[in-house]
Amino acid sequence: MTRVHGVKPMRPVTRKPVYEQVADRLREFIDDNGLQPGDKLMTERELAAELGVGRSTIREAITALRAQGIVEVRHGEGIYLLNRSEDLISSLAQELVATHVDHPYIWEARQAIEVQCARLAASRATEADLASIAAALDRMKEEIAAGEPALDGDRRFHLGVVAASHNPILIQLVGGIRESFDKTSETSLTRAGQPARSLAEHRWIYEAIAAGDPALAAERMLSHLVGTCDDLLDGGAKSPRPAGRE
Repeated sequence: MTRVHGVKPMRPVTRKPVYEQVADRLREFIDDNGLQPGDKLMTERELAAELGVGRSTIREAITALRAQGIVEVRHGEGIYLLNRSEDLISSLAQELVATHVDHPYIWEARQAIEVQCARLAASRATEADLASIAAALDRMKEEIAAGEPALDGDRRFHLGVVAASHNPILIQLVGGIRESFDKTSETSLTRAGQPARSLAEHRWIYEAIAAGDPALAAERMLSHLVGTCDDLLDGGAKSPRPAGRE
């Protein structure tokens, strides 16, 4: 492959499912080199040589990126960048905000994403991750003591759990639609008594993650998000209790 002066090379594939690594390296290459929609990427042969993998693996990666709307394959011409991955997420976020999607839909998205993040965090969280989540709980406690709705601590907690999943796609997705998620949290936490209830439920989730129990962490996160959403829709003052195990 001919090197272009100033172009950053892709890192070699070293671990996990190979086609996923290839897709990751391609996204990194696109970001690092500032490629724009319409730019042509390397050929299958060049990619295979660059990354040291077979062309069948390259095809699997390209198929995955096509499904995500990131690249397109023009037969007889090559592989072209269709959309940058962050542009896709930004567009989704802008559409959600611009059309004022009802809160139930956003809560459903949170349940789908954050429950999985909690499950993964219970298996993958590092000591640094746990310290970050614990610090978010402390921040919530400080805000509540000051008579504030604990929005900053709540945001840090949920983002901390997402980061502890160590899934770059989920992390990027949440980063792109964080504004919509924040709207639901603000609506919830500005209600009387909710900050204290959320803090108690967050602690239950943290304990399950720290204990390394994926099923329990997911169960408690789901209970927290569903209970909060139901409470908002019902307009009641009930306090959902995190699900536990005997």
